[in-house]
Amino acid sequence: MIDKSSELPPAGPLRWRDVVETPAVLIDLDIVERNIRRCQDQCDRLGVAIRPHIKTHKLPLLARAQLAAGAIGITAQKIGEAEVMADAGIDDILITYNIVGDHKLARLRRLADRCRLTVVADSAAVVDGLARTFASAKDEIGVLVECDTGMNRCGVLTPEEALALARQVASSAGLRFAGLMTYPAPGHGNAACEWLDNAASLIRSAGIDTHTLSSGGTPDLYAMQHHPSLTEYRPGSYIYNDRSLVTAGACTVEDCALTVLTTVISSPAHGRAIVDAGTKVLTSDLFGMSGYGMVLERPDSTVISLNEEHGRIEYTSELPPAVGDLLRIVPNHACVVSNMVDSVHLIRGEHYVQAEPVAARGRIT
Repeated sequence: MIDKSSELPPAGPLRWRDVVETPAVLIDLDIVERNIRRCQDQCDRLGVAIRPHIKTHKLPLLARAQLAAGAIGITAQKIGEAEVMADAGIDDILITYNIVGDHKLARLRRLADRCRLTVVADSAAVVDGLARTFASAKDEIGVLVECDTGMNRCGVLTPEEALALARQVASSAGLRFAGLMTYPAPGHGNAACEWLDNAASLIRSAGIDTHTLSSGGTPDLYAMQHHPSLTEYRPGSYIYNDRSLVTAGACTVEDCALTVLTTVISSPAHGRAIVDAGTKVLTSDLFGMSGYGMVLERPDSTVISLNEEHGRIEYTSELPPAVGDLLRIVPNHACVVSNMVDSVHLIRGEHYVQAEPVAARGRIT
C-alpha cells in the first residue's frame, strides 16, 4: 500500500469536463494507483526489486508514490531528469545513459554530491570520462556495464566484452563496479536474463563482485519468469500504459491512465472529422501499428493522420461526431506525450483533481 505521507490527492467536487481546455493530457489517478500496485505485486512475485523509470511521467508526485509502494529507487534517462528528482528529495537514482562530455560530467559530479547515484557505461571511452571526473571524489560512484542483449542500441555485445569493461571500472580510481544492466528487445526479456547471468558468472570467475543485475521494459514485465540472479527491474510505461502495450497484450484499455482530451473542431465530410490534437500533443510513433491513437468514445474511428495542430479522424459509423464533441485518445506511446505539455490534469474517473506541472519536461540533457 502507498504510505499515507505519499498518498496521491483525492478527487475534487468539479467534473474535468467542466474545467479542462483542449487539447490536454488527462491522468486518471485511480488507474495509476492500480497500475503501481499491479507492477509492485509482480516484481514481488519475481523476487526482484523495482526501480521504475520516471521518463514516462516526469512527475516527482508519482515518483514518490512509486517509492512509497515499495520501489528501491528510480531510474532516469538524462542528468536533467535526475536533477529534478533530486531537487524533490529522491536520493537513490540510476541514470541509464552514457554520460559523455566535460560539461555533463561536471554536472554529474555535482549531482552525485546530493544523492546516491549510479551510472552506466558501455565503452572504455565512457569509463575514462567517469574516472577522470570521480578520481578525486570523496565517494566512489557505482557503474553498471550496459549490455546489448538484442535491442541493437547501446551496450557491449558479448560477455567477454562485459568482463573487460568490468575490469577497467574496478581498476579505476573513483569508480566502483556495481554490476550489469540491459534493456532487452520486446519479447526477449527472459532470454536477456540468461545473457546477463552468463556474463555475471564470467565476471565473478575473474574475482570481481557483481552485485546488481538489472533489466527492464514494460512490454515483457508480466511475461517474465523467475530468474534467481536478477536483482532489479526497471519498468517505465506501466504506470500509464498506452495503445502499444494494449496491442502487445501487456495491459487492457482499462489499464490506460493517460489520455489526450481533444475537441472536434470540424466535420467537413461524412467519414471524416478534425480534432484540435495534432503532433504537438500526440506522438507520431507507430510501433508497427496503423493510426496514431485509440479513440475511446468512438471505437469505429481511426486517427489516420496528424499535422501540428490538427488530427484527422476517419470513422465508419453513420453517426458523425458533432463539432464541439469531446473525445479521449489513448496515444500509441505515453512517454513521448508526457514531454509535450507543461502540465497534465489529474483526474479520478469523471472528477477533477488538479493541474500538475511536468517538472522534468524538456530535461533532455
